[in-house]
Amino acid sequence: MLTSKQLVSAGVLASAPAPAFASDGILHMTQNPIAWACVAVFILAYCAVIAEEQLNLRKSKPVMLAAGIIWALIAWLANSEGVSHELLKKAVMHDLEEYAAMFLFLLVAMTYINAMEERGVFSALRSWLVRQGLNFRQLFWVTGGLAFCISPIADNLTTALLMGAVIMAVGVGNSRFVTMAMINVVVAANAGGAFSPFGDITTLMVWQAGKVEFFTFFALFLPSVANFLVPALIMNGFIDKGLPTAVDERTPIKHGGIGICVLFLITIVLAVSFENFFGLPPFMGMMTGLALLMIYTWFLKAGGLTSSRRIDSHHGEDIYIYERVAHAEWDTLLFFFGVIFSVGGLRYLGFLDLASQTMYTDLGASWTNIIAGVISAIVDNIPVMFAILGMNPQMDVFQWLLVTLTAGVGGSLLSVGSAAGVALMGASKGNYTFMSHLRWSWAIALGYGASIAVHFLVNG
Repeated sequence: MLTSKQLVSAGVLASAPAPAFASDGILHMTQNPIAWACVAVFILAYCAVIAEEQLNLRKSKPVMLAAGIIWALIAWLANSEGVSHELLKKAVMHDLEEYAAMFLFLLVAMTYINAMEERGVFSALRSWLVRQGLNFRQLFWVTGGLAFCISPIADNLTTALLMGAVIMAVGVGNSRFVTMAMINVVVAANAGGAFSPFGDITTLMVWQAGKVEFFTFFALFLPSVANFLVPALIMNGFIDKGLPTAVDERTPIKHGGIGICVLFLITIVLAVSFENFFGLPPFMGMMTGLALLMIYTWFLKAGGLTSSRRIDSHHGEDIYIYERVAHAEWDTLLFFFGVIFSVGGLRYLGFLDLASQTMYTDLGASWTNIIAGVISAIVDNIPVMFAILGMNPQMDVFQWLLVTLTAGVGGSLLSVGSAAGVALMGASKGNYTFMSHLRWSWAIALGYGASIAVHFLVNG
């Protein structure tokens, strides 16, 4: 996978300008100064994304601005080359189609997760874990194991925050345990999400692009296990066996919570079925599942409940389904918009074709895909994967699985490489930091190498 800087370097290798507008629908203008200005805009925007914590600027804002500037420059360049407005709009609508399908899918998933969180499903799991009286080493493995098992269904961000809350609750006074347990959770959440189309946005992108069938992703289970276990086994010897302070915290699941969990599983089945049996995009199944959630709240009207408002008559609590939609992670959804349209603009200018020729043809698919995972530790794996999909290199299923694996677990190498790591840095109250994670990056790198080796041994 290529960073923006590598895309710039790849452009230097072009020996002669291509035709302004080829039959493949790409505006081949990588030698034009305006095209380089587009690359510079994207690099600057992504520098702002990387410095999100220092600037206190949500990551969606710079990339959305970059997308608008890039396409304005492209329109100026296209008009000067005589490209019709219809062809330019067609290029934009191509990116819109990609974004709309992903947006609707993720919106439904986030709505379900928020509804389960509001109903106390995750809080109940946390309180149950806290009451079990496990020692620190046992908690290290339980939180890591649960993160690995939950993230294939929920996203790695929600999983990490849930396990992080458990760690903070039981690790009071033991900052070393908190630090190492959170590193373990970040690695486990990213590894668990790598073998499921629902576990990470990158796997979802590959599935919806039709590169890998739904059940084929589970071939990455053993490589994901290796990625989780290797650093966990190394860190295990440094965990104190003592007992944490006893806590008696009891949080029951609120009325309707179990039903929402069941409906979420049904929604996942619908998304898979719509794709495999009906040939329809998965988001159609997800939207059908969202309708089921709304109808479910309508059926919970005993005791004066309404169709869109209260689903807990026993405690007088109100929940608005549309509030669950409003509480979706809009920064992530809008960040995804900015990335798709920014990278889509660079693809339209011809940079991704040039980079694909340079990397995948000259360097080879395996090394390029392995490097892509390392890059995703610095640059978010969403633009990394979208750029690869934009290049559309000719790869077999084995290689698409490889880049799905590396892009998914490569973010664990640094704390800023994944949403799970960034979220826990904010929630740990200074116990889990960039430097504390970096001290164990060598162990995580061993797990990264082990997962790739297992993939070649098992699936190669």
